[in-house]
Amino acid sequence: MALRHAVLAALLDEELSGYQLAKAFDLGVANFWHARPQQLYAELARLESDGLVEGREVVQDNRPNKRLFKVTDAGLAELERFTAAPAKHSFVRDDLLVKVQAADHVDSGELIARLTERADVARIRIDLFGKLLRTMRGDRTEEEFLRHGDRVGPYLTCLRGLAFEQGNHDWCRRTIAVLQERQADHDRH
Repeated sequence: MALRHAVLAALLDEELSGYQLAKAFDLGVANFWHARPQQLYAELARLESDGLVEGREVVQDNRPNKRLFKVTDAGLAELERFTAAPAKHSFVRDDLLVKVQAADHVDSGELIARLTERADVARIRIDLFGKLLRTMRGDRTEEEFLRHGDRVGPYLTCLRGLAFEQGNHDWCRRTIAVLQERQADHDRH
């Protein structure tokens, strides 16, 4: 997947400025595609040059003018082509897993500290996704929203983000417990 497809998908619901797009990425898209703000601005310029988005200038009185972007028909056609193409298999590339791979040969206290940090971040993100999902569905149950909600795609990707972070949290906690138990056994002998 190219960044362009993630940007096009993020612009489907409304016109956004580059700043708003960066915030949208932080809240929802970042759970499956990470990009720095400068990458997003550069991609918006490329997409506009390619005719996949169009921008318009909005004059503001007390602030600098801003540009709002929306997906064009050509952009929607590009998303259709992208959606129809086979999805590439995903893979994990995580430096924490390399550290755990070396668990039998490194300081387990330091490793436990890194795992605790990751678990804490996952807990924060779990809470964030929970709030975001509740906001999206409003007063509906999840099943009602999934059946009758206006836009189910962002909700489904947030559910995946929630499951990913829950998996991270649970794995970190289990790994910490294993390492602590092994260290206690080692200390007893």
